[in-house]
Amino acid sequence: MDKLTFCCPCHFGLESVLKFEIGKIGGENIAATDGKVCFSGDLSLLVRANLWLRTAERVLIVMDQFRAESFEELFQGVKSICWEEFIGKSDAFPVKSGSSINSKLASIPDCQSIIKKAIAERLKDKYGVSWLEETGAVHTVRFAVFKDVVSVYLDTSGDGLHKRGYRRRSNQAPIKETLAAGIVDLARVRADSIVCDPMCGSGTFLIESAYKATSIPSGIRRRFAAEKWGSIPQDIWKAEREAALAGINKSSKFRAHGADIDPVCADLSLDNAKRAGVASRIRVENVDISRFKPEKGAITICNPPYGERLLEIRQAEELYKKMGQTLHPDKDDPCYIISPHEDFEKFFGKKADKQRNLYNGMIKCRLFMYYK
Repeated sequence: MDKLTFCCPCHFGLESVLKFEIGKIGGENIAATDGKVCFSGDLSLLVRANLWLRTAERVLIVMDQFRAESFEELFQGVKSICWEEFIGKSDAFPVKSGSSINSKLASIPDCQSIIKKAIAERLKDKYGVSWLEETGAVHTVRFAVFKDVVSVYLDTSGDGLHKRGYRRRSNQAPIKETLAAGIVDLARVRADSIVCDPMCGSGTFLIESAYKATSIPSGIRRRFAAEKWGSIPQDIWKAEREAALAGINKSSKFRAHGADIDPVCADLSLDNAKRAGVASRIRVENVDISRFKPEKGAITICNPPYGERLLEIRQAEELYKKMGQTLHPDKDDPCYIISPHEDFEKFFGKKADKQRNLYNGMIKCRLFMYYK
């Protein structure tokens, strides 16, 4: 099979982080645009991307891109794609809800229906059958229409890549693993780093830091949709998993220190760390931020409560003041805090050395970076 083109969606603001990750695992022709990074490679890279990419939401194969201003053009464009290279005679191929922006093909349900029909007609012709049973491996089809240009994808990941397999439970406002991993990367966590999170919630920053510092592949504890595809030899999956496990840095000196005012969250963080296989490197205490003592030379990373109602916002502002009284960031004790509050620096009591716009779900936030 010739080289494929892949597309990985990501959180807005993390495109450069993901681009670097893709280059590190061998991606070629890498191009970043808003909210996604595209690149090319072979089947081994497809597997490697699913196992290793920490900030990608999923790994998609770009099946084709073409212009379509009518449903007939959409049908013919989709039907001309060589779906049989991936989808077997009995395989399932659900078409997930897509998107349409500034395009004549505005009806998402109609686009779904036409794409499904076009693929079915192609496969029935190629396999010489009158109907398709769709009882085999699942090949999820995704699509996007932007300014009348249709992009059609096959989803190789299945569940989103933020589902690492270690977080069975979470607190009420968890940060997504992929976003946490991006912040960990921006915080320059290394093999010998100490990381602190004084409001650790379900322990995501602590665990993602441990994964980064010890070179544990983010997807090593889960399975992917494409593992069941007949078009990808099992020996590729086996070889890449073995190489990934062999690359874990067991000699890393990394350790992490977390805390949370809620004892349930403190226990939850430890439980998730055990599931992630990094509990030996993480300690968590049940303590309020005002009594938390960050370790000297540690990188502090945290996601304090935001507050949505007026009272909650005022409580969050009081919390930011406490953080400023407890944390004293400088070049030896850097601090990275994500918050949507525009006046965070005022309440924290110190202007950030740098800010970066990020989105936590649909909430526009800023990463306040203190490192000088």
